[in-house]
Amino acid sequence: MLVRLLLISVVLVLAACTTAPPKNINNVCEIYDEYYDWYIAADAVYERWRIPHHVTMAFIHQESKFVDDARPPWEWFLWIIPTGRASSAFGYAQALDGTWYEYQKQTENWGADRDDFEDAVDFIGWYNHKTLIRNKVSPHDAYSLYLAYHEGQGGFSRGTYKNKPWLLRIAKKVKKRSDMYRNQLGNCQKELDDSRFWRSVFG
Repeated sequence: MLVRLLLISVVLVLAACTTAPPKNINNVCEIYDEYYDWYIAADAVYERWRIPHHVTMAFIHQESKFVDDARPPWEWFLWIIPTGRASSAFGYAQALDGTWYEYQKQTENWGADRDDFEDAVDFIGWYNHKTLIRNKVSPHDAYSLYLAYHEGQGGFSRGTYKNKPWLLRIAKKVKKRSDMYRNQLGNCQKELDDSRFWRSVFG
């Protein structure tokens, strides 16, 4: 009985630590109104890595739909035997184990967690900034940035995405959502900035 109560307590604690996805993930103004600390985090990404809000948030939407512990689905043998997940991707940014370790090492942010929104968007900023430098891509070019995010900067340079029509379709979706988020921000960013002090204090 005691063990059962302890297990229930652990489950409840873990559930309490989970951040629910925003109610409307198709409107970045509503996302930021619901989670103002996400606006602060994405703004810090722009200040540090020069990647604008609309690109960062479009990446998060595509990778995880704002689910903090998102993972690739299980793969099955003969539809009955689980063989593991397709990759080690995890969290808001669907970062792989090795790439996340590289991020931690280069930024010295050893306490970063993939299911923490602030760390995840900083990772996206870091990775895309590397693409800006190596591949000379515009920080507003969500289409090219996403291709490099998926294929790596080297793969992007070699054009490995050209024979992946499914990936090109996804990159177009990311660009479309980035453009939509940018237009939405035009209607609310001033208000978000003007209320920074009060929202930072009172939420």
